Amino acid sequence: MWGIIGLGKIANKFAADLQYSETAQLYGVASQDLNKAKKFSTKYNAQKYYGSYQALANAPEIDIIYVATPHLFHFENTMMCLKQNKAVLCEKPMGMNAKEVRLMIEEASTRNLFLMEGLWTRFIPATEKLIELLAQNVIGQVTSLQADFGFKGDSNPENRIFNKNLGGGSLLDIGIYPIYLSLLVLGIPTDITATAQLTETGVDRFCAMEFHYDNGAKANLESTIVADTPTEAFLHGTTGTLKLHRQFHHTEKITHTHNDEVTILDIKYKGNGYIHEIEKVNSCFLNRDIESSKLPLQMSLDLSVVMGTIKNKIGLKYDSQRTPFLNK
Repeated sequence: MWGIIGLGKIANKFAADLQYSETAQLYGVASQDLNKAKKFSTKYNAQKYYGSYQALANAPEIDIIYVATPHLFHFENTMMCLKQNKAVLCEKPMGMNAKEVRLMIEEASTRNLFLMEGLWTRFIPATEKLIELLAQNVIGQVTSLQADFGFKGDSNPENRIFNKNLGGGSLLDIGIYPIYLSLLVLGIPTDITATAQLTETGVDRFCAMEFHYDNGAKANLESTIVADTPTEAFLHGTTGTLKLHRQFHHTEKITHTHNDEVTILDIKYKGNGYIHEIEKVNSCFLNRDIESSKLPLQMSLDLSVVMGTIKNKIGLKYDSQRTPFLNK
């Protein structure tokens, strides 16, 4: 049985895909607005709705909770769920910093509970195909990677995207996707350079990053919340190129170029694309695994450390002193 806390845009897509699952059922949903929770439960056939996250976490019928609240609250909400002995799928980024991620991992490990970051990209069929192609060495050694992600966000300073108190900015919201792709393909960089433009609210409207690796490879990554960009990714290798078409983080098309030969692969996903992540979590839970081998907790920790380095380089700071929650 699943529960969902935080009933925004992503939660709607997730709940819609949960209907496709043959092994899972949506039991309860929670919002701080009880009427919103009631409407959500009706729309997605949830058995119960709650006006507080704690009430949902306390429900004995629920096995797994999807945390889809704003970034700044992921740590607090996930810890609350873990302390109620619930497995957790926490929307990305798992924490605001590496310290939060470490504490979440330690809590889950101590309680022998499943925990995973909601990076649905890893489970999209095209990502699985990309990993397969790289293992087959179809483009030789990867020498460079380029990836961008940009859209025009609501410029209202109170909007989640621009609100620093909700963990806004391009880096945490969408920059995480190019960064994750580079870690997945090339691993942890040995050197990082980064520049950014900050908004009046103190978050990054644009961030450009360059990762360097010991073998000479590099990754050029960008994110922005003030412009629509191609949102594509290119992997250049010694013998060819792979292009992940728009939107690369959940693409349904990969182009392989080798010499003058061009091969286009159409790789569809089901529903909104979240069902693949959902089924992996279901499988892990039923097998009593406490983490996914495809998206291990070490990857989430590595990702948080790399993003922390970037934040330091661009002068991006958040007031996320939420660790006192541990003592409550």
